[in-house]
Amino acid sequence: MRSVQKSIQPLCAPFLHPKHTTRIQLSCATQPPLWARSFHASASLRVVDLAYRLHDDQGKAKGDPIVMIHGLFGSKRNNQSVGNALARLLARPVYALDTRNHGESPHSHPHTYTALAEDVEAFLAKHGLRNATLIGHSMGAKTVMAMALRNPDCCANIIPVDNAPVDAALSSDFPKFAQGMQQVEKAQPKTQRQADGVLEPYAKDLPVRQFLLTNLARPEPGAALKFRIPIGTLSKSLGHMADFPFRNPDEVQFTKRALFIRGTKSHYVSDEVLPIIGRFFPRFELVDIDAGHWVISEKPDEFIQAVVKFLQEKED
Repeated sequence: MRSVQKSIQPLCAPFLHPKHTTRIQLSCATQPPLWARSFHASASLRVVDLAYRLHDDQGKAKGDPIVMIHGLFGSKRNNQSVGNALARLLARPVYALDTRNHGESPHSHPHTYTALAEDVEAFLAKHGLRNATLIGHSMGAKTVMAMALRNPDCCANIIPVDNAPVDAALSSDFPKFAQGMQQVEKAQPKTQRQADGVLEPYAKDLPVRQFLLTNLARPEPGAALKFRIPIGTLSKSLGHMADFPFRNPDEVQFTKRALFIRGTKSHYVSDEVLPIIGRFFPRFELVDIDAGHWVISEKPDEFIQAVVKFLQEKED
């Protein structure tokens, strides 16, 4: 693992994503906190009450909170061991969330970064979480970036993992995963082994299949296994997950600290997007970990080391 600090000066010309030339409008939205506002001019979306798991080292973690947000098709279960470790090493409580349409949280339309951000903002307000560190992987990374840009006061700092603040196509694997999961439901398997056999043509790697199949549940004794997540809704939302709701870093920035962690074998945070990251997040730091897109599960020790080092450093 190598750690490189980046502080990229703004480029002369404003950066505009080629897909969009419109600007984002800010207006008042959800309450209570004053910083909870929508980045659409329309009324706020319906917020859902997110399920979570608290890791607080048996009540000994009393510092500022850490909030962890999983990636697409994930859940709070993915961050259990890492959450326990961070709570113990940093003496800070870690809240591992299930986003809408994932884990034990409610299912709701739409599944966009606007909706995800508003849900997490409402969670922070409901639980009185101030000065939080927001950590997000993949879909969760774009969620915490969007939150930081639209409402800088909602957090102390952010740690996006293997994603960037740009419109970029998802890996072709994700549509295959969604298709395979739909085939699993059609097959009505009675066992995990049967479900794995159906899914294998769509997800060749066993660890990936095991990750996806953690979403299976049996509604009642003797019934076929079904996914607890709404596969249809998420399949239709893949385009939204490729987008990023902010286009122009000349209009909005997050000037607090940000740690970007990327997998060196992943394509989601290429060197070409680093100047864009630097313009949205001028105090960002970069850590490379020898891993693919699933950085946290592939290299948990290196990930924990990077997070602990970042959060133990004193502010300038």
